[in-house]
Amino acid sequence: MKSQKPRIDIINEVLEECILAFPVSSFIISLYQRYQKMGSLSKKQLIGLYDKASKIQGLAPNKLATLEAIIKRMPTRYKSEKPEPKPLFEKDPVTGKMLDEILSKYPEHKRALFLKAKYENNEPLSAMEMDDLKRFNKMVHAK
Repeated sequence: MKSQKPRIDIINEVLEECILAFPVSSFIISLYQRYQKMGSLSKKQLIGLYDKASKIQGLAPNKLATLEAIIKRMPTRYKSEKPEPKPLFEKDPVTGKMLDEILSKYPEHKRALFLKAKYENNEPLSAMEMDDLKRFNKMVHAK
């Protein structure tokens, strides 16, 4: 069997020195408890620890450098931006123009009024409804 060298735990040492320097800091105490429980800290937590540790006068610079190297080695996670909400159905200006032409000539046309209401409520028109609309439009232009 291989004999493993005992590893030096820089993060634990820095945490302990921070607790000695800042005994009432709830941030350092919570980091220490999390590190003891979970065995690791997130990159943001390590950055906060580094900021606190850099304020300690007697801390060895090699420990700070090691902590900084650990932070730089960790991946940076970015949140993707939320996509802008788009309507499910975009109004077709040609359809709106056809409906306006039909209703300008026949304002009481029930089917055209129904299709206009659907169009205004951003509901998609089916293929059959589009065929009806085109047929009505041809009849309006024929006269």
